Amino acid sequence: MKKVITYGSFDLFHEGHYHLLKRAKALGDYLIVGVTTEQYDESRGKLNIVDSLDKRIEHVRQTGFADEVIVEDHPGQKAEDVQKFSIDIFTVGSDWTGAFDYMKQYCKVVYLERTKNVSSTIIRTQQYPIIRIGVIGSGRIATRFVPEAKYVSGVIVNSVCNPCRNSAEKFSERFELDLATDDPMVLLDAVDAVYIASPHETHYGYAKQALESRKHVLCEKPLAFQKKEAEELYALAAAKKLVLLEAIKTAYCPGFVQLVGIAKSGAIGRICDVEACFTRLADKKRRECTDIKYGGGFTEFGSHTLLPIIKLMGTDYQELRFDSILGGNGIDLYTKASFVYENGMALSKSGVGVKSEGQLVISGTEGYILAESPWWLTQYFEVRYEDPGKKERYFSKFLGDGLRYEISDFVAMIQGHQNRAFKFTAEESVAIAGVMERFLSNRQSGKQ
Repeated sequence: MKKVITYGSFDLFHEGHYHLLKRAKALGDYLIVGVTTEQYDESRGKLNIVDSLDKRIEHVRQTGFADEVIVEDHPGQKAEDVQKFSIDIFTVGSDWTGAFDYMKQYCKVVYLERTKNVSSTIIRTQQYPIIRIGVIGSGRIATRFVPEAKYVSGVIVNSVCNPCRNSAEKFSERFELDLATDDPMVLLDAVDAVYIASPHETHYGYAKQALESRKHVLCEKPLAFQKKEAEELYALAAAKKLVLLEAIKTAYCPGFVQLVGIAKSGAIGRICDVEACFTRLADKKRRECTDIKYGGGFTEFGSHTLLPIIKLMGTDYQELRFDSILGGNGIDLYTKASFVYENGMALSKSGVGVKSEGQLVISGTEGYILAESPWWLTQYFEVRYEDPGKKERYFSKFLGDGLRYEISDFVAMIQGHQNRAFKFTAEESVAIAGVMERFLSNRQSGKQ
């Protein structure tokens, strides 16, 4: 008897799961299916599990393909099970190709091609239907988004759009998507939501087009370069009862949410000053160093450094000054944005041609918080006081590239859980757009 084993969450059971189990069963005579617990899923970075373990097991059993169902609840169990049950073939979907090659020392490993066009009535009638996301743009950040999305239950990335059709087709082939196009309207007809990862200056236009087509929008930063454009987009989303979220990933990661909560709790007294730095020595041939109109350190990383300032000091600043070191083409290699508030101040430092210590310091009347570089991937920070012996340390997970957290909140908000919106509000997003507008205005007038 040839024994086959496969594993999965099988949440919001759909025809993709059904066909995977069917093909797994066809590989042998006896199929064992491991269904993961919610706790184990969370520990390995799988977010937003909706169905209970019992319900997910029952869905697997109802297919009739599983001869035996087991529960997976800890790391290393796959290797244990293969040996325990004398397995001949270990199989999973092709979106995990290569990830389980280590199992070849125990048995044969088969990666099954995933089911495309997952949009049938099997899932559309669920309480939480699968959300089909289309990606606009196929550059660096987009290549991180698709692998991260598979860690979020309830979402499928099914299409990509790029004005350069060849780029879209290569992206689609790489990630086994259903559709590649150079026409945004073609993509919008095939999705429920979009993730915008195109060049900065195109964000507003694509977001508006998607919202007008009644699609939810997750847009990379900066959402817009003008305050009125950001306000227009949020008003449009509200009018059509859609979710619009700006994808500054730091805002949604657990560590940063915890840091903001502690800072606002009064643990360091009244917050008087916030200093945030994010610099990277970028390739001089890349867009951020060559785009004279929209490139440079502040447009590239300023959204990150503005995030803790706006969240902790507020949107009502009294003065704002920019000081930049410019390259030969006029692009800012390094920029300091200095804020003055009624009862405090703040400093944003960002750059693509000057390197500095990338830390976040939040100063208060009774202590301060230090998050060392890279603070934007918040995994660890300290609360320090006048007494150097008194120090509180906080640790938090930051899994993968961190995009799964913003995707998780995006999906949850579409499902009606608006309690996630506090992590990065429309007001805060509009305020950052206003700062960007002033920066670009200063650049054009030569005031920096």
